[in-house]
Amino acid sequence: MQDRDFGWAIPMMQAGYAGRGLVYLAVAGISLYTIWQGGEAQGTSAALAQLEQSAWGTAALIAIGIGLLAYMLWRVVCGLYDLEDEGTGAKAAIARTGQIVTGLIHGALGFAVFAIMLSAASSGGGSKIAEFTGQVMSLPAGIWIVGIAGAITVGAGLYYLKKAYKEEYREKLEANHFTRNWNLALKAGVAAQGVTVTIIGVFLVVAALQADPSQAGGLDRAFSWLSGQIYGQILVTILCVGLAGFSLFCFVNAAYRIVPKAAGDDIQSLASKAKAHAQSA
Repeated sequence: MQDRDFGWAIPMMQAGYAGRGLVYLAVAGISLYTIWQGGEAQGTSAALAQLEQSAWGTAALIAIGIGLLAYMLWRVVCGLYDLEDEGTGAKAAIARTGQIVTGLIHGALGFAVFAIMLSAASSGGGSKIAEFTGQVMSLPAGIWIVGIAGAITVGAGLYYLKKAYKEEYREKLEANHFTRNWNLALKAGVAAQGVTVTIIGVFLVVAALQADPSQAGGLDRAFSWLSGQIYGQILVTILCVGLAGFSLFCFVNAAYRIVPKAAGDDIQSLASKAKAHAQSA
């Protein structure tokens, strides 16, 4: 298939990143408001359940749910057809498999959003990760499965941190006035996502090592653990601000992400633009 044949995937990608951005915007916004009111930061499920109670909650949840399902389709299609031109070899295979897996994870969250609207969410809106971890641990070799999943999650978090440090995300963003001038916020957002995913991965590894599924958890547990550290409330607030930055990063990707196998030759990435400017200086 020729590059131009993949143009149909662009709207799917845009809807997907927009939906993902809405999730992090809801989590960061509701958590920061709750902290301001003297409460605690909210995990994803609790934040979405709280969002449902707002005036525009149902409409927002529908948009988020559809967006997350679109993101699932985008990542699965991206992995199957190699739309981001990862190439061949072991490294490319890992990258494309990761795209499919992350897509399925976000798809599950999308179905959970619709479950919230149908009042099928768990009481209290807490994370279901510990419960699911316990179910996995009850399987033959379940502890190994959880431990490996935790190690992979930690690896994904460290990858986000590396991507933020080296600004590798600039390779997939169109060079324009906005992406150049908001790079610091984008970098902080990717780094915050890296910190969050790494912490969640560590929880899974600890749960496996201690054979205790209650040690596992999602964003809510990450907030809870951080709040128990020295200057914990400050750390949680910083992380929430960072996740708001990651929300911005998702929206920017929805608007300006370059899909190599669907983009025109005249589109220049932020990374190549910066490299060309440095060489001419």
